Amino acid sequence: MRTSTLILLCMIVLIIGNSASIGGLEDSKKGIVTYAEGQVKKKPTVAENWLNAPVNTEVMTGDMVRTYQQSQAEINLAQLDIIRLAPKTTIDFVKLYQETKEKKVKTQIKLEGGQLWASVHEVSAQTDFDIAAPVAAAAITGTVLRMSVEDDTTTQLKVYKGEVKITNAPENTNLKPQSLKPYQIQGPHQIQGPHQVSLEEWIYIVKAMQQITIDKKGSVVNMGNFTGNDKDEKSDWIKWNQLRDLERLRQLRRNR
Repeated sequence: MRTSTLILLCMIVLIIGNSASIGGLEDSKKGIVTYAEGQVKKKPTVAENWLNAPVNTEVMTGDMVRTYQQSQAEINLAQLDIIRLAPKTTIDFVKLYQETKEKKVKTQIKLEGGQLWASVHEVSAQTDFDIAAPVAAAAITGTVLRMSVEDDTTTQLKVYKGEVKITNAPENTNLKPQSLKPYQIQGPHQIQGPHQVSLEEWIYIVKAMQQITIDKKGSVVNMGNFTGNDKDEKSDWIKWNQLRDLERLRQLRRNR
């Protein structure tokens, strides 16, 4: 009788332990809305309508999140990575910490339009973290960055910390990364007759305090350094992100 009871107790402990492990694994694959100001909504994969997304709303693979005018949001991914949305921004969480065939853990976020701020922890060799725009894709390796997509899909990337590899041909793995150097774009010139134009494929390494701008055709139209004294860096949106990052750093230090 005692042996049977002991076996039963062991089975219960194993079931509880496995359930906790599965729950912990699922928790590591989702995000949580940690800040929501104004009108913030989420569109789950299985839903047709946009739903309100207040603080503590869960975000899973396939969900989309949108902010409206005078609205902004912050999403904490697996308690490691932070994504923030400026007003009138839409992002698609294509993948959140999903295991690939190559046994890597991949996160893929697409910025459909608007502006996001990302603070991503150091990425290991077994991890991929990509943020894509309609005309380019950026591979993140432990970075603080800002990306914006205009109505015509013109995209700008600014890196504040770390470095980012950005390309207009993410499928081409044979491209050789180039270091970012400022250059002058040629002005308009006459084209001799109709002909087929092949888009040049490229990949650049954008380092701290560097920026790159890509037009709707996937061509680089501006690149170089920027400073914290630039007019574009004085907005309330930038200051809010910097304060949130500073507070998060303080919390991480207190929790050590």
